[in-house]
Amino acid sequence: MPDTDLGPLLLKLARAAIAHHLGLAPAPDVPEDARLHERGASFITLLQDGRLRGCIGSLRRSHPLGEDVMTNAVAAASKDSRFPPLTSEELGGISIEVSVLSEPEFIDFFGEEELLAQLRPFEDGLILFSGCSSATFLPQVWEQLPEPRAFLNALKHKAGLPTNREVVELMAARYHVQKWKESEQAHS
Repeated sequence: MPDTDLGPLLLKLARAAIAHHLGLAPAPDVPEDARLHERGASFITLLQDGRLRGCIGSLRRSHPLGEDVMTNAVAAASKDSRFPPLTSEELGGISIEVSVLSEPEFIDFFGEEELLAQLRPFEDGLILFSGCSSATFLPQVWEQLPEPRAFLNALKHKAGLPTNREVVELMAARYHVQKWKESEQAHS
């Protein structure tokens, strides 16, 4: 059962961390909520006018969830290499989405066709590994890439792997997310 009251808390923490990073607010305190002090992995997605403006996260539960959300929120605003750092003027027009990841589970498969047959579109987040290369897509990416082969090829491309042939030593893990998103109108 989803933690309905956890989402607003995480969204508020993410926004407060970004505001502090931009010099607009004091450092946020992590509320005394046991869920925020348990190890957790999160991704923070920033949207501007419905378009991606930054997305950074953690796949491993190595930090308390509250700390992980704040760290990833600041990183999504300032360290996503696809975008310039967020400015204080832009903060009001940004919508934040917080995704909390389940523990990844390795998928047993032989060949990409078997992997494709096991994927659950719109449900699975996917991590690909091959040698030193790896990449992940959150389950939300299925909205842009609903066809499993296109999803897999785009993820292979993101990992720097060839998309025109099967990758022999490919490994994969799936995970699920609980996600919460600010309304687009809330901060404009």
